[in-house]
Amino acid sequence: MLTKNLEKALNNQIKIEAESSQIYLSMASWAEVKGLEGISLFMYKHSDEERMHMLKLIKYVNERGGQAIISNLPAPSSDFKSFKQMFQDLYDHEIFVSQSINDLVHVALEERDYATHNFLQWYVAEQIEEEALARTILDKINLIGNDKGGLYLFDRDVLQITADSAAANGPD
Repeated sequence: MLTKNLEKALNNQIKIEAESSQIYLSMASWAEVKGLEGISLFMYKHSDEERMHMLKLIKYVNERGGQAIISNLPAPSSDFKSFKQMFQDLYDHEIFVSQSINDLVHVALEERDYATHNFLQWYVAEQIEEEALARTILDKINLIGNDKGGLYLFDRDVLQITADSAAANGPD
């Protein structure tokens, strides 16, 4: 059984994961309209992944005797000055999600709920990958600068960038 405090914290994370899915979806739509097919497909894929993260939490809360709450979501930003700004926003959001997961782990430990602590370790590892991926993409964007040819190649190649390869490369 989940404590009410932990159930509330998990429901907050459900909302954050849903918001993450919506953020990626909005970015996908923006990129698609701008003709950035590779970036768009990358964002659509990650929107689906974030939704799966949310569903995993929903099932966990319900299986542990709590009730997952599906709440209203604020509309994500739908206009970006540039694809670089969009990826910077994405990186900043992933840092926020990592902190939220860390806070949730802290609540699980305070509540002495070691099953939830164990369950959340998957999210901790996932966030390491998500941050590394966003950082790797930003590094590549900074290399491109304002080169239109570089943007074309980046858009084509972004589909090849995976969270596993980004995490394996680690920080420079």
